[in-house]
Amino acid sequence: MTEQKPTAVLVHGAFAESASWHGVVERLLARQVDVVAAANPLRGLTSDAAYVRDVVAGIGGPVVLAGHSYGGMVITEAAAGNPAVTGLVYVCAFAPERGESALQLSAKFPGSTLGETLTAYPVATGGTEFAIRPDAFHHQFAADVPAAEAAVMAATQRPVTEAALTEGLPAETPAWRSVPSWFVFGDQDRNIPVALHRYLAERAGAKGVREVAGGSHALSVSDPAAVTAAILDAVGRPAA
Repeated sequence: MTEQKPTAVLVHGAFAESASWHGVVERLLARQVDVVAAANPLRGLTSDAAYVRDVVAGIGGPVVLAGHSYGGMVITEAAAGNPAVTGLVYVCAFAPERGESALQLSAKFPGSTLGETLTAYPVATGGTEFAIRPDAFHHQFAADVPAAEAAVMAATQRPVTEAALTEGLPAETPAWRSVPSWFVFGDQDRNIPVALHRYLAERAGAKGVREVAGGSHALSVSDPAAVTAAILDAVGRPAA
């Protein structure tokens, strides 16, 4: 009997959407890797992770979860105690310990300039929502992406609630303590300091780390080959 290969489930973060994985999806499909780019609700860590667990359950087989940015928070919670998840890939992403939030982690090391680019407004369901100002999006989020493409990304960004960014990881034990993990990030990430990426990868005992010279926070768009290579490692397919 042939062992079932994992499906890659890609979870975008704040200020992005599922199409941000387009280049990664193309490359995974070309390598005969089944893939789903999930739409992360960005409403709250607990509810977002519950949705991703539903996506995993619907696949009905082994899964590798890849999360970008805040999506790393979500996959860490969604994979906790979930035997279907065989690998975790953190793409410019947070890999929290119990109780740590995205906002808390982003301030652990100096260097993030995200706060000064945000616009905030109340939402009818309660609380506050954040988006990156269009005039700041290219430089802040996707400096290594062509300006025209970054303008489209700014227009299609999915805002995130303050509640999602401030909620600490609920899981008693973060999934990366028991599930193999891979990290890929750019050294010019202006949202999450590169020092934090390195710290999180070391803390998690990552099986593989790729640091992309000149890479921005939007690495799945600007360098989908590097991101795909990390996911291929996690699903057990050689990159070449």
